[in-house]
Amino acid sequence: MRLRVCVAGVTGWAGSALTKAIHLSEEMEIAGAISRTYKGKTLKEALSLDGADLIISGSVTREALAGCDVMVEYTKPGVAKQNILTALDAGVHVVVGTSGLTDEDYAEINEKAIEKELGVLAVGNFALTVVLLQKFSEIAARYIPHWEIIDYAHDDKIDVPSGTVRELAYRLSEIRPSELTVPLDKIHGPKEARGASMSGSQVHSLRLPGYTIAAEIIFGMPDQKLTIRHDAGSSAQPYVDGALLAIRKVNTFVGLRRGLDQVLDLT
Repeated sequence: MRLRVCVAGVTGWAGSALTKAIHLSEEMEIAGAISRTYKGKTLKEALSLDGADLIISGSVTREALAGCDVMVEYTKPGVAKQNILTALDAGVHVVVGTSGLTDEDYAEINEKAIEKELGVLAVGNFALTVVLLQKFSEIAARYIPHWEIIDYAHDDKIDVPSGTVRELAYRLSEIRPSELTVPLDKIHGPKEARGASMSGSQVHSLRLPGYTIAAEIIFGMPDQKLTIRHDAGSSAQPYVDGALLAIRKVNTFVGLRRGLDQVLDLT
């Protein structure tokens, strides 16, 4: 039986590429589509998909999710949490690709997912290189107590830091907080110059023209350092491949899992 998928953010950069891939898949079909900009149009009109006569809805509602097995959340940080909770209340599993959700948001989402006996897979970045960056960083944090994270993105990205870096900081917090040789209350000068403290890591977000998305973590020890970095290109294909995998796997567990590696065998 084919998985019936709703894509919220169906005409966005990543959402449109994923929708086209689902449309061509033999395992899945598009059963719901959300876009405020293209509300009332068909997928064929919005994305030039032959034979796609599904009408696009303007928001995530029970009606828009009717008959769907999985919703992929690819909208905006300001509406993402409510979209996810609405989907769970409608009995639909959720794959989260939207960045900007907080640890507190995810705690509420996890509670709702357990209550509804559904799965939520939150993936800050679907690219395999990001999955490996996170895993390698977790290994390094067990041996190196000092690190800082740099978050790079295009100048019009409004959420800081990126979902990739939020997820990385959260995962490292499960191991230990980064140690600061000089505590923040002892430094001379503006504390903002040392970045933001997030889940026990110092995070620095750069927003400049010329960047797509990149994440870098630098571990430091006396007379040595380790740098692990992911750089994204201009294509959405790495995110499509990871999102398709997440859609296949999200109904195999109950509650919230964070990170694509949670459904991969990387041991």
